[in-house]
Amino acid sequence: MSAERSIHRTRPRPGLDAERVRADFPLLAQQVHGMPLAYLDNAATTQKPRQVIEEIERYYREYNANIHRGVHTLSMRATEAYERARSRAAQFINATSAQEIVFVRGTTEAINLVAQSWGRSRLQAGDEILISAMEHHSNIVPWQILCGQTGARLRVIPINDAGELIIEEYERMLGERTRLVAVGHISNALGTINPLDRIIELARQRGARTLIDGAQAAAHTRVDVQALGCDFYAFSGHKLYGPTGIGVLYGREALLEEMPPYQGGGDMIKVVTFERTEYNDLPYKFEAGTPHIAGGIGLGAAIDYVERLGLDEIAAYEQELLAYATEAARAIKGLRLIGTAAHKGAILSFVLEGIHPHDIGTILDHQGIAIRSGHHCAMPVMERFGVPATARASFAAYNTPVEVDRLIRGVEAVKKVFS
Repeated sequence: MSAERSIHRTRPRPGLDAERVRADFPLLAQQVHGMPLAYLDNAATTQKPRQVIEEIERYYREYNANIHRGVHTLSMRATEAYERARSRAAQFINATSAQEIVFVRGTTEAINLVAQSWGRSRLQAGDEILISAMEHHSNIVPWQILCGQTGARLRVIPINDAGELIIEEYERMLGERTRLVAVGHISNALGTINPLDRIIELARQRGARTLIDGAQAAAHTRVDVQALGCDFYAFSGHKLYGPTGIGVLYGREALLEEMPPYQGGGDMIKVVTFERTEYNDLPYKFEAGTPHIAGGIGLGAAIDYVERLGLDEIAAYEQELLAYATEAARAIKGLRLIGTAAHKGAILSFVLEGIHPHDIGTILDHQGIAIRSGHHCAMPVMERFGVPATARASFAAYNTPVEVDRLIRGVEAVKKVFS
């Protein structure tokens, strides 16, 4: 059968023009092992459109300078571009103001910042932090460290066999000693979309703060932190068609004002003497040293790009692509889907009977198909489902039904190799 023809009936309807989107991504035009690249590892990182690449290049080519500290023209241009990106990030998630946007290296640093700045100054022995059983290591380990420092207790909300948080258990676990609830918006290993409205409302009723790991969500669904009512929200640029090494921590302004700095150094201060230091205003007191200026500017360009495509259009298209891939995968004998929640992001995790996911990934790579195989920085999830690892295909706005067809044929070819 021709690779240009669908092998399944329920092909996604026309909506977002994925082929037109693909034309913006230079990397996708290449071949791998003599085959056209099908890049299906978007939960790990997305590719970058030329609009983002060109904006970063323009910074280095035309106005490379340090920010906030110079009165010369290049410095002022760089500062303006960097702060414009902060304002775009605030608009993107509907923060109250740009003061609530702290630039960090990514979601991981954002969570560590909250743990060490907010948590370490407030938690004590006997206090509790609740996380879910589907969390990425970045939303587990920082809280374990914090608990070791303060004597607080980390408790885990269970999930069911579909990979959904058991909301009744969560409600039962919330108590007078619950100080923080930290959960992922979308699971990177399962694709589960958590019911944030209910999670946040229940936490608020008990007086607990909430942190949302939005690493997998920001590129795939509209985020409105004011509507959600969360206290903290974090996401990474590189999963949003932007550069690596840049991300955003949103925090309620009143909370950020109360929190001590996470790191010390230049730019996070107003006055320094050998006797005392007066810290800078928000958000700068959390941004010590020279930041990733090009990264911030590139993130602003990535946000502009996504907004032009339309997040609602992206979400609708990816949901149809996921449904198409799920239907095809279910028809493969010996394939088990890991993560079958009723509400999912565009992530398809699976195992094949008798075949290690690393072998699946290697064989698919030789067909030009890039997926992820491993524990996806979510070892407790793998333990919960009784598997050492999964193969994971994750979709973005530039993926196509033809690439899904190639994935399915590739998995069938893997089976033949091991038959």
